[in-house]
Parts: sequence; structure tokens; C-alpha cells
Amino acid sequence: MKKLYPNAAAALDGLLHDNMLIASGGFGLCGIPERLLEAIRESGVKGLTFASNNAGIDNEGIGMLLRTQQVAKMISSYVGENKEFERQFLSGELEVEFCPQGTLAERMRAGGAGIPGFYTKTGVGTQVAEGKEHKEFPDRDGVMSTYIMERGIFADLSIVKAWKADETGNTMFRKTARNFNVPAATCGKVCIVEVEEIMPTGSLDPDAIHLPGVFVNRMIVGAPYDKKIEFRTVREKETA
Repeated sequence: MKKLYPNAAAALDGLLHDNMLIASGGFGLCGIPERLLEAIRESGVKGLTFASNNAGIDNEGIGMLLRTQQVAKMISSYVGENKEFERQFLSGELEVEFCPQGTLAERMRAGGAGIPGFYTKTGVGTQVAEGKEHKEFPDRDGVMSTYIMERGIFADLSIVKAWKADETGNTMFRKTARNFNVPAATCGKVCIVEVEEIMPTGSLDPDAIHLPGVFVNRMIVGAPYDKKIEFRTVREKETA
């Protein structure tokens, strides 16, 4: 089956609809599926729910879809660099489900593994635990402790960005980009991978594959990219 599509719009054709849940990979501005997010913005779909570690920054990443008010809900763990996100949340325009980073990654991984729910200590006694089932289990020391149940994420669509992939979809992510892209890729009904470079089948080391091609339905080449910086800091120039 041919998985490579000519561009992001072609790869998304027939998949987008209003009010869908999209799992999006990336960490900050590292490893975000830029071309696919741009194509989603241009499609005009609205009422979207995004499960993503963050919402990008103003006009970058999912932030560009916040600007066009196509996002109705965010399931996220970090939103500190996005002023438009803050404005929409405080004004009641955007629904937000805050989720600890490890829990969010596990919710995606669980969805990809067909696991509808799991128990964790993370968030017990905080607002994260409100309205969730509580249960007692023995911890590693044999002491009974309280856990809360978190639900696996089953997305309509997964969009991720990779470093290299072969023609069958076997995929490698580079450094920090691996953090959320792998679990995000597995939890969607359909997974589209935006990749920097397509390699011949069989040319990638099997032991270096982070995401097997069985999870990948469609691919595009998104390169070239401009490296964007989420929060720029500079050192003051030293005087002679």
C-alpha cells in the first residue's frame, strides 16, 4: 500500500470534520507537525479538540488554530507561552482539560494499546482528581494508597512529525521530538506522519525504529523547515 502523499492537504483529504479529536505530537515547538497543522487551519474545520502536550505559541503550532478559533477544547499539560490560549481560557471561549505530562503520555499510549483506563497516584488530592474514580491499591512498599482512574485517549486522527521514515512508514524521531510523538501516533484511528526525509525501504536500522510502519497510514515530506524558538533568551553583551 502506498503511504506517501504529495502534500498535507492531500494526506488529510477525507479525514477532517468538525468536532473531531486530534492527537498532535511535539514538545514545545520541537517535533510539531507544522505542515499538517497549517493544512488543518486552511481546511476551515472547527470545534476541534486537541490532545497535545502544549498549544504552541501565538501563531505557531496549535496556536495558529487558536487564532482562527477552530479549537474548542485542549487536553494539555503545559500552556505557559501562549497568550491567546490564556485569553480564550479566561474568557470562557476555550475548554481546557489540564493533564500532568506523564499522565497525558500514558493516556495516549493506553489508547494505542486498546486500554480504556488505568490508575495512577499522580494528581491525587488536587483539582486533577476531581470527579474521577478513586481506589485503594497497595503501593511498591505494600502500603495501601489512593489512586485515581484516568481514561485512555482514542483520537479520530493522529498527526506527528518525524526525522526519517522509510517507504513503508517505519519511523525515527530525533531527540526531544520523540517524547510525545510516539504515543500520539498510536492512539488515533488514522495516523499521518510528516517527515523530514524518506529513506528507501530496508535502509533504516531495525533496532533504531521508534514507530513501526504498522501504525502509519499516510505520510508527507514536510521539509524544508525553519527552526523556531519558543522562548528566546540572550546574554547581555560584556563590556570591555
